[in-house]
Amino acid sequence: MDDKRLLKTGIIGSAVMALCCVTPILVVLFGAVGLSALIGYLDFVLLPALAIFLAITGYALWKRNRHGADPQGDSDV
Repeated sequence: MDDKRLLKTGIIGSAVMALCCVTPILVVLFGAVGLSALIGYLDFVLLPALAIFLAITGYALWKRNRHGADPQGDSDV
C-alpha cells in the first residue's frame, strides 16, 4: 500500500471513528433499527478502532517523512 493511500485510509477512518465516538450518531441509528441493546458495547469497539486508525495515520506520516527526506542530500531543484 502506498503512502498516500495509507494516509488517506488513516485520516478518513480516524474522522469517522471520532465522529461516532463524540456524537450520538450510532446510538440514534441503533435505536431506530431496533438494536439498542448493543449500545453498551459500542465503547468496546469504537475506542480501539479509533486507536488503530490513529496509529495507521501516525505510521503513514512517519513513513512519508522518512522516505520523503533525501538521505544523500541531493535535490533535483
